[in-house]
Amino acid sequence: MSREEGFWDHLEALRKVLLQSAGIVAGLMCIYFAVMPELFDKVILAPCRQDFPVYGMLERIGGSADGVREDVSLINIQLASQFMVHMSTSLWLAVVTSFPIIVYLLWGFVSPGLYESERRGARLAFLGGNVMFYLGAAIGYLLVFPLTLRFLAGYQLSSFVPNQISLDSYIETFMTLILVMGIVSELPVAAWLLGKTGLLGRGFFHRYRRHAIVGLLVLSAVITPTGDPFTLAIVFLPIYILWELSALAVPSSHGVTSTLKTAQT
Repeated sequence: MSREEGFWDHLEALRKVLLQSAGIVAGLMCIYFAVMPELFDKVILAPCRQDFPVYGMLERIGGSADGVREDVSLINIQLASQFMVHMSTSLWLAVVTSFPIIVYLLWGFVSPGLYESERRGARLAFLGGNVMFYLGAAIGYLLVFPLTLRFLAGYQLSSFVPNQISLDSYIETFMTLILVMGIVSELPVAAWLLGKTGLLGRGFFHRYRRHAIVGLLVLSAVITPTGDPFTLAIVFLPIYILWELSALAVPSSHGVTSTLKTAQT
Protein backbone atom coordinates (compact mmCIF):
# COMPACT_ATOMS: atom_id res chain seq x y z
CA MET A 1 0.00 0.00 0.00
CA SER A 2 1.37 3.44 -0.96
CA ARG A 3 1.67 6.32 1.47
CA GLU A 4 -1.09 8.20 -0.37
CA GLU A 5 -3.46 5.23 -0.17
CA GLY A 6 -2.72 4.87 3.55
CA PHE A 7 -3.53 8.55 4.10
CA TRP A 8 -6.91 8.26 2.37
CA ASP A 9 -7.71 5.09 4.31
CA HIS A 10 -7.03 6.91 7.59
CA LEU A 11 -9.10 9.86 6.43
CA GLU A 12 -11.99 7.57 5.59
CA ALA A 13 -11.74 5.89 9.01
CA LEU A 14 -11.79 9.30 10.70
CA ARG A 15 -14.80 10.35 8.64
CA LYS A 16 -16.61 7.20 9.76
CA VAL A 17 -15.84 7.94 13.42
CA LEU A 18 -17.08 11.53 13.07
CA LEU A 19 -20.29 10.41 11.37
CA GLN A 20 -20.92 7.81 14.07
CA SER A 21 -20.33 10.43 16.77
CA ALA A 22 -22.67 12.89 15.08
CA GLY A 23 -25.32 10.17 14.74
CA ILE A 24 -25.08 9.28 18.44
CA VAL A 25 -25.37 12.94 19.48
CA ALA A 26 -28.32 13.49 17.12
CA GLY A 27 -30.10 10.38 18.40
CA LEU A 28 -29.64 11.35 22.04
CA MET A 29 -30.69 14.91 21.27
CA CYS A 30 -33.99 13.65 19.83
CA ILE A 31 -34.58 11.57 22.97
CA TYR A 32 -33.80 14.48 25.28
CA PHE A 33 -35.96 16.80 23.17
CA ALA A 34 -38.93 14.44 23.63
CA VAL A 35 -38.56 14.18 27.42
CA MET A 36 -37.26 17.71 28.03
CA PRO A 37 -40.45 19.26 29.52
CA GLU A 38 -40.51 16.73 32.36
CA LEU A 39 -36.71 16.71 32.70
CA PHE A 40 -36.68 20.49 32.77
CA ASP A 41 -39.23 20.72 35.59
CA LYS A 42 -37.85 17.92 37.77
CA VAL A 43 -34.07 18.26 37.25
CA ILE A 44 -32.93 21.50 35.63
CA LEU A 45 -35.30 23.77 37.53
CA ALA A 46 -35.01 21.81 40.80
CA PRO A 47 -32.44 24.26 42.31
CA CYS A 48 -35.07 27.00 42.00
CA ARG A 49 -37.28 25.28 44.58
CA GLN A 50 -36.76 25.61 48.31
CA ASP A 51 -36.95 21.82 48.82
CA PHE A 52 -33.72 21.19 46.88
CA PRO A 53 -31.55 18.87 49.08
CA VAL A 54 -28.58 21.19 49.64
CA TYR A 55 -30.82 23.89 51.17
CA GLY A 56 -32.19 21.49 53.76
CA MET A 57 -28.64 20.34 54.49
CA LEU A 58 -27.56 23.92 55.18
CA GLU A 59 -30.40 24.44 57.61
CA ARG A 60 -29.85 21.13 59.42
CA ILE A 61 -26.14 21.59 60.05
CA GLY A 62 -26.30 25.26 60.92
CA GLY A 63 -25.18 26.90 57.72
CA SER A 64 -26.70 30.01 56.21
CA ALA A 65 -30.27 29.49 55.06
CA ASP A 66 -30.83 33.04 53.86
CA GLY A 67 -32.91 33.19 50.73
CA VAL A 68 -33.69 29.46 50.54
CA ARG A 69 -37.19 29.63 52.02
CA GLU A 70 -38.67 30.96 48.79
CA ASP A 71 -38.75 29.60 45.27
CA VAL A 72 -36.77 31.43 42.60
CA SER A 73 -39.02 32.56 39.75
CA LEU A 74 -37.90 32.81 36.13
CA ILE A 75 -39.32 34.90 33.32
CA ASN A 76 -39.10 34.68 29.54
CA ILE A 77 -38.57 37.97 27.68
CA GLN A 78 -37.74 36.75 24.17
CA LEU A 79 -40.32 35.30 21.80
CA ALA A 80 -38.21 32.33 20.70
CA SER A 81 -36.28 31.77 23.94
CA GLN A 82 -38.26 28.80 25.23
CA PHE A 83 -37.90 26.94 21.93
CA MET A 84 -34.19 27.79 21.63
CA VAL A 85 -33.54 26.73 25.24
CA HIS A 86 -35.40 23.49 24.51
CA MET A 87 -33.09 22.84 21.54
CA SER A 88 -29.82 23.99 23.13
CA THR A 89 -30.38 22.13 26.39
CA SER A 90 -31.21 18.93 24.52
CA LEU A 91 -28.00 19.29 22.49
CA TRP A 92 -25.90 20.10 25.58
CA LEU A 93 -27.17 17.05 27.46
CA ALA A 94 -26.64 14.87 24.39
CA VAL A 95 -23.02 15.98 24.03
CA VAL A 96 -22.27 15.59 27.75
CA THR A 97 -23.78 12.13 28.08
CA SER A 98 -22.34 10.83 24.80
CA PHE A 99 -18.83 12.13 25.51
CA PRO A 100 -17.46 8.77 26.77
CA ILE A 101 -18.81 7.00 23.68
CA ILE A 102 -17.25 9.60 21.37
CA VAL A 103 -13.90 9.32 23.14
CA TYR A 104 -14.12 5.52 22.87
CA LEU A 105 -14.72 5.78 19.10
CA LEU A 106 -11.77 8.15 18.75
CA TRP A 107 -9.70 5.76 20.85
CA GLY A 108 -10.48 2.98 18.39
CA PHE A 109 -9.14 5.23 15.63
CA VAL A 110 -5.83 6.23 17.28
CA SER A 111 -5.00 3.13 19.36
CA PRO A 112 -3.51 1.05 16.48
CA GLY A 113 -0.72 3.63 16.19
CA LEU A 114 0.27 3.52 19.88
CA TYR A 115 2.71 1.32 21.78
CA GLU A 116 1.28 -1.10 24.34
CA SER A 117 2.54 1.01 27.28
CA GLU A 118 0.89 4.08 25.76
CA ARG A 119 -2.36 2.16 25.35
CA ARG A 120 -2.40 1.17 29.01
CA GLY A 121 -1.85 4.77 30.07
CA ALA A 122 -4.54 6.03 27.72
CA ARG A 123 -7.06 3.49 29.03
CA LEU A 124 -6.45 4.62 32.61
CA ALA A 125 -6.73 8.26 31.57
CA PHE A 126 -9.97 7.54 29.70
CA LEU A 127 -11.57 5.79 32.67
CA GLY A 128 -10.31 8.26 35.28
CA GLY A 129 -11.17 11.26 33.13
CA ASN A 130 -14.78 10.16 32.67
CA VAL A 131 -15.28 9.36 36.35
CA MET A 132 -13.78 12.68 37.48
CA PHE A 133 -15.71 14.71 34.90
CA TYR A 134 -19.09 13.35 35.94
CA LEU A 135 -18.18 13.60 39.62
CA GLY A 136 -17.29 17.26 39.14
CA ALA A 137 -20.48 17.87 37.14
CA ALA A 138 -22.50 16.29 39.97
CA ILE A 139 -20.83 18.58 42.54
CA GLY A 140 -21.58 21.54 40.27
CA TYR A 141 -25.24 20.58 40.03
CA LEU A 142 -25.83 19.58 43.65
CA LEU A 143 -23.71 22.21 45.40
CA VAL A 144 -21.99 24.97 43.44
CA PHE A 145 -24.82 26.03 41.13
CA PRO A 146 -27.58 26.08 43.79
CA LEU A 147 -25.47 28.22 46.14
CA THR A 148 -24.52 30.57 43.31
CA LEU A 149 -28.14 30.80 42.18
CA ARG A 150 -29.39 31.67 45.67
CA PHE A 151 -26.77 34.36 46.18
CA LEU A 152 -27.21 36.02 42.79
CA ALA A 153 -31.02 35.76 42.89
CA GLY A 154 -31.10 37.50 46.26
CA TYR A 155 -28.40 40.10 45.59
CA GLN A 156 -29.67 43.66 45.07
CA LEU A 157 -27.61 46.72 44.28
CA SER A 158 -30.65 48.87 45.08
CA SER A 159 -34.09 48.13 46.49
CA PHE A 160 -35.51 50.10 43.56
CA VAL A 161 -34.23 47.43 41.16
CA PRO A 162 -36.05 44.12 41.77
CA ASN A 163 -34.50 40.96 40.38
CA GLN A 164 -36.28 39.32 37.48
CA ILE A 165 -34.22 36.36 36.29
CA SER A 166 -34.57 35.47 32.64
CA LEU A 167 -34.72 31.90 31.41
CA ASP A 168 -31.74 32.49 29.11
CA SER A 169 -29.60 33.79 31.98
CA TYR A 170 -30.50 30.85 34.20
CA ILE A 171 -29.67 28.22 31.56
CA GLU A 172 -26.41 29.92 30.59
CA THR A 173 -25.22 29.98 34.21
CA PHE A 174 -26.46 26.43 34.80
CA MET A 175 -24.57 24.99 31.84
CA THR A 176 -21.41 27.04 32.41
CA LEU A 177 -20.94 26.22 36.10
CA ILE A 178 -21.62 22.50 35.69
CA LEU A 179 -19.28 22.28 32.70
CA VAL A 180 -16.55 24.26 34.51
CA MET A 181 -16.78 22.01 37.57
CA GLY A 182 -16.55 18.95 35.31
CA ILE A 183 -13.45 20.30 33.57
CA VAL A 184 -11.79 21.41 36.85
CA SER A 185 -12.31 17.89 38.19
CA GLU A 186 -10.05 16.60 35.41
CA LEU A 187 -7.06 18.16 37.21
CA PRO A 188 -5.84 14.88 38.79
CA VAL A 189 -5.93 13.13 35.41
CA ALA A 190 -4.07 15.98 33.73
CA ALA A 191 -1.49 15.98 36.55
CA TRP A 192 -1.02 12.22 36.16
CA LEU A 193 -0.45 12.52 32.41
CA LEU A 194 2.04 15.39 32.86
CA GLY A 195 3.77 13.41 35.60
CA LYS A 196 4.12 10.38 33.34
CA THR A 197 5.89 12.52 30.76
CA GLY A 198 8.20 14.04 33.38
CA LEU A 199 6.87 17.58 32.89
CA LEU A 200 5.37 17.76 36.39
CA GLY A 201 6.72 16.50 39.70
CA ARG A 202 5.21 15.96 43.11
CA GLY A 203 7.51 18.66 44.49
CA PHE A 204 5.55 21.29 42.56
CA PHE A 205 2.47 20.64 44.70
CA HIS A 206 4.43 20.73 47.95
CA ARG A 207 6.25 23.91 46.96
CA TYR A 208 3.12 25.83 45.95
CA ARG A 209 0.58 24.39 48.42
CA ARG A 210 0.26 27.65 50.37
CA HIS A 211 -0.18 29.62 47.16
CA ALA A 212 -2.77 27.10 46.00
CA ILE A 213 -4.76 27.37 49.23
CA VAL A 214 -4.96 31.16 48.89
CA GLY A 215 -5.84 30.95 45.19
CA LEU A 216 -8.50 28.27 45.74
CA LEU A 217 -10.03 30.29 48.59
CA VAL A 218 -10.29 33.28 46.27
CA LEU A 219 -11.82 31.07 43.56
CA SER A 220 -14.34 29.65 46.04
CA ALA A 221 -15.22 33.15 47.22
CA VAL A 222 -15.84 34.23 43.63
CA ILE A 223 -18.07 31.21 43.00
CA THR A 224 -20.10 31.73 46.20
CA PRO A 225 -19.52 35.30 47.43
CA THR A 226 -22.00 35.05 50.33
CA GLY A 227 -19.61 36.01 53.13
CA ASP A 228 -20.69 32.90 55.04
CA PRO A 229 -17.61 30.88 56.15
CA PHE A 230 -19.57 27.62 56.12
CA THR A 231 -20.77 28.08 52.54
CA LEU A 232 -17.26 29.08 51.50
CA ALA A 233 -15.84 25.97 53.18
CA ILE A 234 -18.19 23.49 51.49
CA VAL A 235 -17.21 24.90 48.08
CA PHE A 236 -13.50 25.18 48.91
CA LEU A 237 -13.06 21.64 50.26
CA PRO A 238 -13.95 19.71 47.06
CA ILE A 239 -11.63 21.93 45.01
CA TYR A 240 -8.79 21.59 47.51
CA ILE A 241 -9.27 17.81 47.62
CA LEU A 242 -8.79 17.84 43.84
CA TRP A 243 -5.45 19.63 44.37
CA GLU A 244 -4.29 16.97 46.83
CA LEU A 245 -5.51 14.15 44.59
CA SER A 246 -3.50 15.71 41.77
CA ALA A 247 -0.40 15.63 43.96
CA LEU A 248 -0.99 11.95 44.75
CA ALA A 249 -1.66 11.16 41.09
CA VAL A 250 1.75 12.44 39.97
CA PRO A 251 4.35 9.63 39.99
CA SER A 252 7.27 10.07 42.35
CA SER A 253 10.42 11.60 40.92
CA HIS A 254 12.18 8.26 41.24
CA GLY A 255 9.54 6.58 39.14
CA VAL A 256 9.67 9.30 36.51
CA THR A 257 13.46 9.12 36.35
CA SER A 258 13.35 5.36 35.91
CA THR A 259 10.77 5.70 33.15
CA LEU A 260 12.86 8.29 31.33
CA LYS A 261 16.00 6.14 31.60
CA THR A 262 14.10 3.15 30.24
CA ALA A 263 12.80 5.21 27.33
CA GLN A 264 16.29 6.50 26.55
CA THR A 265 17.71 2.97 26.66
